[in-house]
Amino acid sequence: MTGPRSGADSGPTTGSVPEVDLRTLLQVVLPVFREHRLRLGLGFLALVTVDFLQLLIPRFVKSAVDALSAATATSAQLLKLSGYVCLVAVIVALLRFIWRNLIIGFSRILEKKLRDRLFAHILRMDQPFFEQWTTGDLMAHAGNDLSAIQMACGMGLVAAVDALVMSTAALAFMLAISVKLTLIALLPMPLLIVCTRVLSGRLHHRFNLVQEQFSLLTEFARATLVSIRLIKGYTLEQFQERQFAALGAQYVRSNLKVAVIQGLLFPIATLVGNVGMLLLLYYGGTLVIEERISIGSFIAFVSYLYMLIWPMMAVGWVANLAQRGATSLRRIYRLLTRQPLVTTGPTQPLPATATIYSCRKLTFTYSGAARPAMVAVDLEIGPGLLGMTGRTGSGKSTLCKLLLRMYPVADSCLFFRGRDVNLLSQAELRQCIAYVSQEPVLFADTIANNIAFGRPEATMAEIEAAGQAAAIDADIRSFNGGYGAIIGERGVKLSGGQRQRLALARALLCDRPMLIIDDALSAIDVETEQQVLEGILTTLAGKTKTVLLVSHRVNVLRHCDRIVLLDEGRIVEQGRHQDLLANPFYLAMVEKQQNHA
Repeated sequence: MTGPRSGADSGPTTGSVPEVDLRTLLQVVLPVFREHRLRLGLGFLALVTVDFLQLLIPRFVKSAVDALSAATATSAQLLKLSGYVCLVAVIVALLRFIWRNLIIGFSRILEKKLRDRLFAHILRMDQPFFEQWTTGDLMAHAGNDLSAIQMACGMGLVAAVDALVMSTAALAFMLAISVKLTLIALLPMPLLIVCTRVLSGRLHHRFNLVQEQFSLLTEFARATLVSIRLIKGYTLEQFQERQFAALGAQYVRSNLKVAVIQGLLFPIATLVGNVGMLLLLYYGGTLVIEERISIGSFIAFVSYLYMLIWPMMAVGWVANLAQRGATSLRRIYRLLTRQPLVTTGPTQPLPATATIYSCRKLTFTYSGAARPAMVAVDLEIGPGLLGMTGRTGSGKSTLCKLLLRMYPVADSCLFFRGRDVNLLSQAELRQCIAYVSQEPVLFADTIANNIAFGRPEATMAEIEAAGQAAAIDADIRSFNGGYGAIIGERGVKLSGGQRQRLALARALLCDRPMLIIDDALSAIDVETEQQVLEGILTTLAGKTKTVLLVSHRVNVLRHCDRIVLLDEGRIVEQGRHQDLLANPFYLAMVEKQQNHA
């Protein structure tokens, strides 16, 4: 069922993200900062220059107001001061464009590099990883989390530097005008510091919860779309709508909790700034009346305090962006530091031995399972057609996955061409194997591109030959567009048997030394099954290739050079079809299929 997961089974995103010190977290992004340090240096130079240029404008206004108050102002002097203001404004506009392009552009570059690194890391992970991390989890990391990091390292960093420079410089100018007035204007500041510290801590927890809820919502939507035919078949549309609405409401509630914190930070910062302005108007006005400062100085001081209000407001915004970015960076760090359990060795030349695989006392247990899925399996897999059968759950698919190195195995129990698989390169080993799973994976693309997925450079003639070998060429040519027909998401336009044969054609086109067919002919009728089997045998003719064929069908197994019978993860019998008739289970399977023929 594709309903929402409970808190006890919600994958790796549920619960608090493990705490990691900030210095360790920053190692994820620091290489990109170092690579683009010149770009950042120029950007922040432009930003700081803008801040200092803005601080000059109140000085020009002060000079003009003092001259007007003293009745010494001239048209030329006022025109000159106005020209300075216009010049500064033009330079500020130009430099602002430059720093936005350099710094905000850098944040997008950082986001791209992190996304590329994250995607490459996910592609290297093994099957146990994907059993714990759902698609929704990974999409949330590649979407919301990276956006939060981009904002923190873009506008967040800009606002932090801008607020620091602007507040420091504004305070310096304010102190130059009046130390006492500056201290009075800053009296409310401790309130902002305390509130920001308290609220930022709560923001971290609540934003982490938002990301978790987004993962659940995304995974639910993905699972629903993938299983849409099943949902419609069981008329569960309204049930899914209610489930989705419940998850959406939970996501909204989590966001509202974040919004409460954000809604408090900005008003508090504004309140602090306005209280400071109120104190300034009273005490500053008194100083002007007593002629202890000039009107121009007072107006300049008010302008500088207004400039100081922005950094006060920015404290809340920067704290918000920083907490979001740190939370998301911690989640990304946790994903990037997760290593595959399947070990891989260096690429090395392999001997061209007749035996492809050797299993020596191979034992394997799934994580959390009560008993082993494979128990002390001894098996030699070499050229020819090797059949494999057994009861459901006997370990057939498990063995196929172990041969493909989807799960880790102990040392010295699985050998590929005489070498321990734990010492070999996974990529090199897998390039020797073509695999057809029980449930074929197809893409919303043309039939030709689906067949050529393993060999994109294949010619159209080779693609058609693979289709003929898999006994699907006639079906393909009956479609509108033939090999250029689009088959829809996950091959929705094809029948189960057509999807299986299309996946088999893809594997045959790869023409690799070993082919594993994991019960991938189950949806094919007997007549077509024989055509497929003839195509496979034709590909074997005159070649030293190995085919491992997992099946429950006797018509297929009787053509195998050797059949392996599994039961509860153990090999109980192996031999040709006639040899296994002495086994009660195999004999019962044969008689049952003959009676239904």
